[in-house]
Amino acid sequence: MFRRLTLAAAVTLAVGCLHAEPATQPAWIARSNADAQPLLDVTARFSPESATDIGLKGYDEKTVDLGPDVDKRQRAALVRVRDTVTKRLAEEKDSNVKQDLQILLKQIDGSIKGIDLNDKYLLPWYDAGQIVFSGEFSLLNAESKPEQNKAALGRLKCYVGMTPGCTALVEQAKARTTEKLGDTSLLGPVKADVEQKLGNTQRYVDGIRKLFAEKKIAGTDEAMAKLDRQLKDYNAWVKKTVLPRARTDFRLPEPLYAYNLEQVGLDISPRELIDRAQLEFMETTYAMQMLAPVVAKAEGLPDGDYRDVLKALKKKQLAKDKVEPAYHAVIGKIEDTIRKQRIVELPKRDMAMRLASEAENARTPAPHMDPPPFIGNTGQRGTFVLTTGNPPADGDKTQMYDDFTFEAAAWTLTAHEGRPGHELQFAAMVEQGVSLTRSLFAFNSVNVEGWALYAEAEMMPYEPPAGQFIALQFRLLRAARAFLDPMLNLGMVTRERAHEILVHDVGLSEPMARQELDRYTLNSPGQATAYFYGYTRILQLRAETQTRLGDRFDRKAFNDFLIAQGLLPPDLLAEAVRTRFIPSQEKK
Repeated sequence: MFRRLTLAAAVTLAVGCLHAEPATQPAWIARSNADAQPLLDVTARFSPESATDIGLKGYDEKTVDLGPDVDKRQRAALVRVRDTVTKRLAEEKDSNVKQDLQILLKQIDGSIKGIDLNDKYLLPWYDAGQIVFSGEFSLLNAESKPEQNKAALGRLKCYVGMTPGCTALVEQAKARTTEKLGDTSLLGPVKADVEQKLGNTQRYVDGIRKLFAEKKIAGTDEAMAKLDRQLKDYNAWVKKTVLPRARTDFRLPEPLYAYNLEQVGLDISPRELIDRAQLEFMETTYAMQMLAPVVAKAEGLPDGDYRDVLKALKKKQLAKDKVEPAYHAVIGKIEDTIRKQRIVELPKRDMAMRLASEAENARTPAPHMDPPPFIGNTGQRGTFVLTTGNPPADGDKTQMYDDFTFEAAAWTLTAHEGRPGHELQFAAMVEQGVSLTRSLFAFNSVNVEGWALYAEAEMMPYEPPAGQFIALQFRLLRAARAFLDPMLNLGMVTRERAHEILVHDVGLSEPMARQELDRYTLNSPGQATAYFYGYTRILQLRAETQTRLGDRFDRKAFNDFLIAQGLLPPDLLAEAVRTRFIPSQEKK
């Protein structure tokens, strides 16, 4: 999963990427980047934490804008940018710049639509603990610069209202919720979601303390004490004020769920997606059953149903201190295969991988890619973060996964989150450079996650049988996501039946299955459908390209071309392949 950046309360943007240095930059990219600047400014103004994440200067001690009329002010700012971009589009002649301007308009329109839908249907409330932890983590992570570490205390003081001109985040959050409480037509949050987030708060506070201690930053005691006290008071207020408005039915109003699907890049109906995904699910179970006896023989396991072989394979758990070394060993083998088989050009930077902290487990309870800063990058790397558990809402210790901490799982998970998946995507863009619009504002989950699944498929033929078996299990999971997410949100299946499928047929651990179900119903309804659909779109595009080129098809050239396009959605990516890549190869 690629961790995404959030612009204020309603607008979701993707991480951007460093453009090439001016001396080597095509003229059209320089013009496009200038066109993108107004929208980038709006992002930074309302969500300085996002500005920090992408490498913009001057925002490291600033915090998210949750002031009065934030939605109206944000919407008005986006409308002004839209007017500017529309005028530029009318006068622009260069085809590349025109395409980028159209991408900007689509992003702005989607952002405005999101603000309007949230305002129409949902009572606003905020997970204050997660906001503060994420903002501090941006400045205190392993890849941050010394000056950012120093700024972290300044940002914390702003969060708690110690800095002149800063109102405590929790007070702003209370005010934005309170002003809408009287509107009974607005849906309250889902009760289970609120309880989970409240249960995570102390993990975030402990995580921030740990980050400050690791960076040896002095003078944090007063601000941390205020934060601890404020968040406890805020949680008590949420229990008294927000929970009574909470609902047990997780389903979103249909226009909101449709908007979510649209934003992640889905352009087919939920029913068609369900049909395609169920077919893929069945075909993948057959493939797993065919491979099961091969895996059983190679690993010295009893033969039988694929589910039984999977359970036996997962019992070969690595000791905690052996997990990272095992993954790093697999990384080296994968890179050797990529070079030998000419799959894709490898980045010049070494790949970074580590285990998640308890606070990161709470914030993002699934393995993910923490991207590097993309503007002004001076060597910082993205990091593949292996999540090891899913904290329950009751505050007890994290329930540990067994889904990723055995050697066979390292192959396909590294291919997805690391190389040739997400990490290669972002590292290559940092090194090669694309326009800000094609990296920052052209993103959707279908393309990003589609590439990562495609990367898994590219590596699968060269993995040991157990690695191939787990690759198929993960593909089974992505097919399950693509039909369970819409079926749950459209009332076509119960959470209990979905849980049974994930645990019994897909073979997930209990805490991992809970993370999946929370993802479909609470945290990101619609997003999980992007993996399967994006993968099918890239496979279709490759099949079309191979059919056209025949013996002239060059896999490495094709994959390098896809990477060089940045984070384009499928239709734009297909257009680039048809109009540029295929003609260039036909000339050879």
